[in-house]
Amino acid sequence: MSDRISFKAGRRAVVATAVLAFAGVMAAPAMAQDAAKKQLRIGATAGSNYDLLQAGIVPQLKAKGYTIKLIEFNDYVQPNLALDDGSLDANFFQHRAYFDQFTKDRKLALSAIVQGPVAPMGVYSKKFKSVNDIKNGARVALPNDPSNLARALLVLQNAGLIKIKEGVNPARVSELDLAENKHKLKFLPLDAAHLPRALEDADFVVVNGNFAMSSGLKLTEAVVLEKTPDQYLNVVAVKAGNETTQWAKDLAEAYRSPAFKQVVDTKFVGYMKPAFLQ
Repeated sequence: MSDRISFKAGRRAVVATAVLAFAGVMAAPAMAQDAAKKQLRIGATAGSNYDLLQAGIVPQLKAKGYTIKLIEFNDYVQPNLALDDGSLDANFFQHRAYFDQFTKDRKLALSAIVQGPVAPMGVYSKKFKSVNDIKNGARVALPNDPSNLARALLVLQNAGLIKIKEGVNPARVSELDLAENKHKLKFLPLDAAHLPRALEDADFVVVNGNFAMSSGLKLTEAVVLEKTPDQYLNVVAVKAGNETTQWAKDLAEAYRSPAFKQVVDTKFVGYMKPAFLQ
């Protein structure tokens, strides 16, 4: 069964033979424990990431005898910290670019085991129907974490609002890397979870898909919708060393299954998907 929890925020020959024999004794209980592990705690951010797990993954794991406890987060920091300290067995909330940067910065030993769908990032506005209506000095709110800030700036470039300098690593683009800002846009970096609230004040808001959906926004309401590259597809992460456990294999298999593809195609229309779900 699946329970919903909200988590806000937050080691010479004779000796060698003896050692090998001891290792074998220790390995057998570990393998047995791995095979017997049937209770999983999986974290996800509010909105589409949580909903994808609930609708498409939990039923498959339950059918294999697992008990799943889903933990809902409202930020992009705590899910990886909880995975690292053992509070979670897996999480599903982040794209590959963010995962790579976060684990490097925090020196976390985590591993991505499979990709999954993601609701595309979009530009939303309560004041304008099109980016063609934009005025000089318009205020644009966008995510403040480096990987999603870069992603948002790429979306704005593709919409024709800015130009980024040539040769800049697209995963590390910042406001300092603009070659052109013809509308003199004023950028307002905010925590990604708070971006939907900025619609009341900002002229345009670039919102991550999961937070857009959780706030009641629809993909069809976006004035610009991202054509999501592979590096921004979400990943399922586990603690390093758990990649080969049976439960991790079963979790990854569930994401690759025809049953999950059907759920995505029918209930999450418009989501960007990895090649194996096309």
